[in-house]
Amino acid sequence: MKTLVNWGIIGLGNVATEFAEAFKYTKNSKLLAISSKDQNKLNKFKKDFGAKDDFCFKNYDGLLNCKEIDIIYIALPNSLHYEWITKSIKKEKNILVEKPATVNLSELRNIESLLKKKQIFFAEGFMYRYHPQILKVIDLLKKNTIGKVLSMESFFGHKIFKSKKIFGIELNKFKKNNRLFNKDLGGGAILDLGCYPVSFGILIASLLSKNNLSDIKISNIKNKIGPTQVDIDSFAEINFNNSLKCIVGASFIQDLGKKTKIIGTKGEIILEDSWLPRNSSTITINASIKDIINIKCSKNIYQDEIENISNSIINNKKDSNFPGMTLKESLQNMLILDQWRGVREV
Repeated sequence: MKTLVNWGIIGLGNVATEFAEAFKYTKNSKLLAISSKDQNKLNKFKKDFGAKDDFCFKNYDGLLNCKEIDIIYIALPNSLHYEWITKSIKKEKNILVEKPATVNLSELRNIESLLKKKQIFFAEGFMYRYHPQILKVIDLLKKNTIGKVLSMESFFGHKIFKSKKIFGIELNKFKKNNRLFNKDLGGGAILDLGCYPVSFGILIASLLSKNNLSDIKISNIKNKIGPTQVDIDSFAEINFNNSLKCIVGASFIQDLGKKTKIIGTKGEIILEDSWLPRNSSTITINASIKDIINIKCSKNIYQDEIENISNSIINNKKDSNFPGMTLKESLQNMLILDQWRGVREV
């Protein structure tokens, strides 16, 4: 029985660097191969992570053709995900793709169709779902700590550019060549940040009732569009099967933070850092008995995700183990993101 899963990374940006660091702490996983069209990035990764020459590829196809690789981590810009997911499927490689999985629901439905014909693992990279604090939140909800869950509020936003005032008017600098502000590259606050709170809402809703795509309604949409025609400050309300109301927000121009509040009939659970707790995290419970729970984090924020997914591959599963993101949930997530952005499925 296979006990070590060999990983390859396509795209060597900042996220891929921190992801690669996690392999120093995993027991069932190994970073074997890397690929980048940027020779400088390739050289740096090779030096930093000890990749052998035979497993350093100047083109992505070279890595896909590498027989020793069990799973591909696609860490490319959003607009390139669909192309390289489909190519990975054709090569029968297991896949972890950085969020969002695609830039619209149509692309993800096509991927779903391709995956039905293959025995391939597929997951969207929401690493926070594998974090110990999420496991603790799930445990608290199952124990009825705050009673029946009624609603939640979840946000992800920070001011990512400098601004200055001239004659009392605030001027913001949006650079179209920055992928976050480039519509052609899948930019915008909803796709880049809003996908997190939406996916968290899907997780909590799944604990309350069995929901499907037709059971989700989105309303009270407020989107501010920037000069490069991508959303930069957005809010919405999601109703899951009439069992959970979730208010979500994503912004490039407001410091919304990373807070989530889950509200029940007997109290509330609060996470101050829902997405990126690196050293430690705290869960605040405001109920009949108030408490603050300190959670010890793994040494790297991607460590738990990598180990969970590797275990799924070792056990020949096509989806992540709970509470990882399943393909069905990714489809739900993208449906909501499309509606939030006003995108019509083609």
